[in-house]
Amino acid sequence: MISTKIQDAINAQINAELWSAYLYLSMGMHFESEGNAGIANWFRIQFKEEQAHAEIFINYLISRGGRVILKPIEAVPTTWESPLAAYVATLEHEQKVTALINNLYALAEEEHDYATRGKLDWFVAEQVEEEETAQALIDRLKLIGDNGLALYMLDQELASRVYNVPSPLAAKA
Repeated sequence: MISTKIQDAINAQINAELWSAYLYLSMGMHFESEGNAGIANWFRIQFKEEQAHAEIFINYLISRGGRVILKPIEAVPTTWESPLAAYVATLEHEQKVTALINNLYALAEEEHDYATRGKLDWFVAEQVEEEETAQALIDRLKLIGDNGLALYMLDQELASRVYNVPSPLAAKA
């Protein structure tokens, strides 16, 4: 059985993951309407990944005898001045998510909940990847500057991104 403290913290994380999904869906819709289908695709894939992260936490909480309590998702922004601004916002958001995961990890240690700590190892590594990817796109967009052709080429590249089921969910399939 999972402790009430851990259950509440995981429920808060589920809400945060669903908010993240909603944010990335909003970003995708914004860039779709701006004619940047590749950037929109990149954010739609992020939307799916964040939904999967929430599902991983949901499955874990249920497997430990906990109760999932879904709460309302706060509103998200709906416009960004440029792709660079959106990816800067993405990096800042992922850094906040990293802090949430780290806090959850610390709580699991404090509660001597080694099963939860073990489950969180995957998320710790995932957050390193999320931040690294956002930073790489920021760096590329800074190099691109106002070069429309270079932005078009990046947009085309991002259009080829595909969704891969995260390993903790693939194991359940």
